Amino acid sequence: MRRHLRHLTGHHRTVASNRVLGLLLAFNAGAVNAGGFLVVHLYTSHMTGFVSMLADSLVLGNTALVLGAMGALLAFLCGAATTSVMVNWARQRRLHSSYALPLLLVAVLMLVFGLVGAITLSWPTPFAVPVTVLLLSFIMGLQNATVTKMSSSQIRTTHMTGVVTDLGIELGKMLYWNRTGTAPESQVRANQMRLRLFAGLLGMFLVGGIAGAAGFSRVGFVFVVPLALVLLVLSLPPLWADRARLLHPRRKVVPLPPPPAV
Repeated sequence: MRRHLRHLTGHHRTVASNRVLGLLLAFNAGAVNAGGFLVVHLYTSHMTGFVSMLADSLVLGNTALVLGAMGALLAFLCGAATTSVMVNWARQRRLHSSYALPLLLVAVLMLVFGLVGAITLSWPTPFAVPVTVLLLSFIMGLQNATVTKMSSSQIRTTHMTGVVTDLGIELGKMLYWNRTGTAPESQVRANQMRLRLFAGLLGMFLVGGIAGAAGFSRVGFVFVVPLALVLLVLSLPPLWADRARLLHPRRKVVPLPPPPAV
């Protein structure tokens, strides 16, 4: 079991492990995004919306909304940049936990949000939004960048625009009527693996959103705690495998071979 979990978030990536982890994180993003909306009335993974809000508010002269949109954008950007720093730091040291490290940080921050999130609603920031908004945007940036890097930009989990677009493309291929006599190599065929992946991501994001909305409305911030614990469990096996290197970074260790191309 531990070996399977290590492969799910570890250094070596496969199509299967990327798909499973992507589905789990799509559920997580849907839950946090929908539940967070009930708390702060903003979809904190929706950067397209924040860019539009920034543009509209600049024209209308609404300084508060301009600052809020800028804060969310910067927080998401910093989350993605943090993931890049952590992954590249771990890769240079050939650690098993190159992707587990940012997932661990996501889990810790979600625990903080779940346990003391209500307090952060009263903490002001220079961006005219509470700390809660910046924290959730930062978490979403961390998660999205992690999945993006581990899947070589094939999977996104915090927003569904690209997923729905790719799903529509594959559905169009599936519905395309190939004329009789068309050579097999010229026929339009849907990629069934991609079709199932994108449909699964969309479905898991939707189910996660329903669960998040229901959970936040009934039990509040603490609903996030079980989600954080799942991510914590997923991230621990690769970290355990790297314990000697993390505790003694100067000790010479035989480097791991580079990961296979995905």
